[in-house]
Amino acid sequence: MAVEQPVATKSGDQTRIHNIGYRAYDGPRLGRSYATRSLYSQSLRGAYGLGRSVKSKVLPMLLFVVMCVPAAIMVAVAVATKASDLPVDYTRYAIVMQAVISLYVASQAPQSVSRDLRFKTVPLYFSRPIETADYVRAKFAALASALFLLTAAPLLVLYVGALLAKLDFADQTKGFAQGLVSVALLSLLFAGIGLVIASFTPRRGFGIAAVIAVLTISYGSVSTLQAIADAQSLDGEGSSGAIAWIGLFSPITLIDGVQSAFLGASSAFPGGVGPSNGEGVVYVLLTLGLIAASYGLLMRRYRKVGL
Repeated sequence: MAVEQPVATKSGDQTRIHNIGYRAYDGPRLGRSYATRSLYSQSLRGAYGLGRSVKSKVLPMLLFVVMCVPAAIMVAVAVATKASDLPVDYTRYAIVMQAVISLYVASQAPQSVSRDLRFKTVPLYFSRPIETADYVRAKFAALASALFLLTAAPLLVLYVGALLAKLDFADQTKGFAQGLVSVALLSLLFAGIGLVIASFTPRRGFGIAAVIAVLTISYGSVSTLQAIADAQSLDGEGSSGAIAWIGLFSPITLIDGVQSAFLGASSAFPGGVGPSNGEGVVYVLLTLGLIAASYGLLMRRYRKVGL
């Protein structure tokens, strides 16, 4: 509390000197781990607009609803028609909805990191008991968690609906577990790619455009080349094996290849033939390598930004 100390003054002089000394903080010091968890929580909430303006909530919530509505419709159809299986496998759902997932990454990756760059708040984070690795891990984990919620929620809707429709419990549980593994891997990969791209521009609009361009152009190019290779193989002028190798050059086809090789999923590749087990190993290694490379690039980027 400030203590006022009057000082002897000349007659008519109203001058006063106030001692407003500071009290030392004697409360708990929570340290790096608490600061990292707080940054993770704040970033995860921000990925869905929580704690922000109503305008910021519209797009992420809308995309979440768009992801879940088709699953609810499929469940309703399965229950009404007493179908023996769901219209779409758990592992196929994210592949079918990949355009919505890409749009979500493009909108939320720049929101997570570009604002910090634009307003030069990154050095302020590092002025507290938090280091570059803590910042990168918190942002990476937050966006990956947000993506996992986006992609796992419709799978949960499908699973609950399948049980209500009295489909085989063992088959549905196995498919649901395989789907969760697939979307977890997808979430890590897409979060890493989105954050790396967004971290190189302080302009959110540029970040959105760049992420959309990388995800959509790579998928469109790979799909076109695979279709050409499939057509040539049918004409006897090419090899169908080239289709699997072409799939290595797009994030969504990487996930498709991994799950069709090791998770029992049907492939979206032309002809419905996914990579073999040997080729699938390459898919897994490349996917994990891209996730690790994304983390490494973010670490390198923020060592410079934080100076």
